[in-house]
Amino acid sequence: MKIETTELEGVLVIIPDFFSDERGYFFESYNRKKFEDHGLNMNFVQDNISKSGKGTIRGLHYQTGENAQGKLCQVISGSVLDVAVDIRFGSPSFGKHFAVELNMENHRQVWIPPGFAHGFSVLSDEAVFLYKCTALYSKADERSIFYKDSDLNIDWKVKNEIVSEKDMLSIKFSDIEKDFVYNPG
Repeated sequence: MKIETTELEGVLVIIPDFFSDERGYFFESYNRKKFEDHGLNMNFVQDNISKSGKGTIRGLHYQTGENAQGKLCQVISGSVLDVAVDIRFGSPSFGKHFAVELNMENHRQVWIPPGFAHGFSVLSDEAVFLYKCTALYSKADERSIFYKDSDLNIDWKVKNEIVSEKDMLSIKFSDIEKDFVYNPG
């Protein structure tokens, strides 16, 4: 397993060891000991899978308080642009985003810790997206930032986007509450 840091402190790209032959392929998408050996001590309590069509954008979502979620994201089939936005007040990268393509060919994963909003857009005709969460879903603690917020200036790499009504009603980045404060570590 290889781990790459990103320009957003805490957000990591994980490249699993991958084996293929004439039968197909195999890789471990999660191995607690290997993650711990790399300093990633996560306690996953919920797995989510979504299937979406081309042009779908989901996000930018996060949860607050004791239900703040870290997410380990990967694509089972298709291709997505996965996006994390730093929402930690006082962070050197506050308001900046990181985007990476996750697909069934590169097998990459992204670790997004609490303190980041998360979203993705579907680049292929269809995509199945899996993410493991460190906290259970809590409607009361759920928050969402408008995906097309001009302060964030995210290029989702899709045209004629398909977005839920709920995500269309999300707040502007400038209106988020101070739910996360950067703690240099």
